[in-house]
Amino acid sequence: MQRRVPQVTAAVPALLGLVFSMAAIAQNPAPSPEPRNSWSVLANLPDFVGVWEVTRNRGGGQPAPISLTPQYQAMQKAYQANPPQDNPSANCVPPGMPEIMGQPYPIEFLFTPGKVTIVIEAYMQVRHIYTDGRKHPDDPDLTYNGHSIGHWEGDTLVVDSVGFTPDTPLAAQGTRHSSKMHIVERMRLLDANTLEIATTIDDAEALAQPFTRTATFGRHRDWTTAEYICQQNNRNFVDEKGKAGINLTR
Repeated sequence: MQRRVPQVTAAVPALLGLVFSMAAIAQNPAPSPEPRNSWSVLANLPDFVGVWEVTRNRGGGQPAPISLTPQYQAMQKAYQANPPQDNPSANCVPPGMPEIMGQPYPIEFLFTPGKVTIVIEAYMQVRHIYTDGRKHPDDPDLTYNGHSIGHWEGDTLVVDSVGFTPDTPLAAQGTRHSSKMHIVERMRLLDANTLEIATTIDDAEALAQPFTRTATFGRHRDWTTAEYICQQNNRNFVDEKGKAGINLTR
């Protein structure tokens, strides 16, 4: 008996062609979209590159006073009634945020994928602002400059910072903050050589209401930041009890 050979229909070659086409696509996938943290993306960001020096608060005059809660008002009055003879800066301790951004020393911006780094000449401080989409940790370590994340709103870099040690001042004259302090900075160019930073601070424990202060920075394209070693040729000294003093005759 003669065996029948099945007929190959026209659909089979078409199906085989589809399979081979899909295999080719799998081996040569379409290029993925440009990662938002790639080096090429940085070329489209505003030009913050260079060294900047703080000028003055915009609008002239003194900024509005800080409104403290009763607890922190009492702490401030106690400080002013009996101010300490030494302070952390006498021992070369940096002021932390927000005071470090207002020091009369240059700062420099460095852009890399997923991060903006601010190098501050004063006390050789460095701030890391993560722009890779991460969130703040649930329980951040309390540090001088806090934990900072950022994102761009048009040409404005918005920096959100939390996790500050309460050992640093909020302002002069014994004005303190708590570990709940929260800072939002909005950084934008006013022109090619002028940077504006509007800083809003809220603290549910220390502040009766949030406040905002705005400062401008001038760009110096031919400057570089210098090495700042506080201990070098430091006239301050510390006695056997750890109390700092100053020797003007040295």
